[in-house]
Amino acid sequence: MPLYKLPKEPVFPEPEEALEGGLLAIGGDLCPERLLNAYASGIFPWYSEKDPIMWWSPDPRMVLFPHKFKRHKNLRRTVNKGIFKVTIDSAFDEVIENCAELRKNQDEGTWITDDMKNAYKELHKMGFAHSVETWKDTELVGGLYGVSLGGTFFGESMFHKVSDASKVALWHLVDLLIKWDFDMIDAQQETPHLKSLGAEAIERKKFLTLLKQSMEKPTLRGKWEIS
Repeated sequence: MPLYKLPKEPVFPEPEEALEGGLLAIGGDLCPERLLNAYASGIFPWYSEKDPIMWWSPDPRMVLFPHKFKRHKNLRRTVNKGIFKVTIDSAFDEVIENCAELRKNQDEGTWITDDMKNAYKELHKMGFAHSVETWKDTELVGGLYGVSLGGTFFGESMFHKVSDASKVALWHLVDLLIKWDFDMIDAQQETPHLKSLGAEAIERKKFLTLLKQSMEKPTLRGKWEIS
């Protein structure tokens, strides 16, 4: 399969044409229209700071079906104790900045570049990107962010400064997605952490079929609230 170079128009080749590792195309930009088209097609950007923008559609694909979220006893105990205050869409910029800083400090690369941060902050202003925050007293100690389209939440990153803070954020996100009849959380690539919480790797073909059906649902756009 060839590696595609994207044109100025916000269009993509078919996800099935990705290389063996999942890389589909390079180039283009991170404008809202291109990003939204990418997610709706099962494609996402991921690249290092000095590289061109790279677009991926891996096979298999890691997903978390909300009803399969593993509510481990220890985590349930933490949630029930009310150790953390949980909010949603209250500190999006701070969450994405913390996610980026955490990865720099852990030498995990700098894929959350300034351009990436600015792009997702713009999607948040447009009502497509959302964050869940966990607080201890007045300090932001954990959270996650991602993009919502149709019946799918596309998870981008999470962070924690206190044990279980990001897991509690995910717990509350899952509760909301079940309430709103979401189909799945796209976790993109497999990690032991996500697998321990119930995420599973499925074939790209199956993922794209589920995604196409999920995109038929209306997008819950705008500021989200925990009821």
